[in-house]
Amino acid sequence: MSVLSPSSLPPVAVLGCGWLGLPLAKALVAAGYPVVGSTTTPKQLLTLRDAGITPYLLRLGAEFSATDADTLRAMLAGVQVLILNIPPSKAGAGGYPALLRPVGSALAAAGVRHVLFVSSTSVYPDEPRRMTEADAVASADAASDLLRAEGQFTSTTGQWQTTIVRLSGLIGPQRPPGRFLAGRQDVPNGNAPVNLIHLHDCVGLLTNIIQQQAWGYTFNASANQHLLRREFYPAAAQRLGLAAPVFQPDSAGGKIIDSSLIRQKLNYQFRHDDLLAALAYC
Repeated sequence: MSVLSPSSLPPVAVLGCGWLGLPLAKALVAAGYPVVGSTTTPKQLLTLRDAGITPYLLRLGAEFSATDADTLRAMLAGVQVLILNIPPSKAGAGGYPALLRPVGSALAAAGVRHVLFVSSTSVYPDEPRRMTEADAVASADAASDLLRAEGQFTSTTGQWQTTIVRLSGLIGPQRPPGRFLAGRQDVPNGNAPVNLIHLHDCVGLLTNIIQQQAWGYTFNASANQHLLRREFYPAAAQRLGLAAPVFQPDSAGGKIIDSSLIRQKLNYQFRHDDLLAALAYC
């Protein structure tokens, strides 16, 4: 891997400027990158423009039209790095790979050189063991919609290089984890470890991948602290003044997301490995 000089920063497209995509796009602008970004909300166009992001209004899925296809082509023109940040929850009938299919076609036509695919650690089985990147393999015939989508953006011809980042559960501003289970009774899996990552570290990691040109990898991304759910969520709820969840007395364990590979390759220093301390930043 090598670090880009300020004079050679490639144009970047952020497809999906929402809770994660917008602060990521802003960080890239602050680092000197030319950035274009998409939103599904007309009132957000001005927000993007004011942040130095060239804005595009784009809707994927059942509403995708010829106008959207033209918008997507215009957005990707001249772009060298595409950050694909469309949550699977946006997929309707036909699934996540179908939702993203127009992006794959436009990507090939535009000559984009690199793809940064924002994925999720939900691709891993919920088994009580440590999960590395090899425990879930992207392919066109995988059982998981998300793994098939990852495979869809891994070029087999070498036309572009892809790095996939599987993020753990997202926490941060507007996503305080104390709200996730507050007040619930008889909650299962109290002895399962939490696998979470703060927005600050999501932005930092994704920015560093581009800056260090770390292409061709699949990475897990998670805070290093994996408290038990029965330890973490009552403390998180208490911080917000909410009722603590009550867990079942006998609860199974669960997976631990191993993020050692991304730490080794990027030498990135996580800001929020201590999840209890991170609650002050949510």
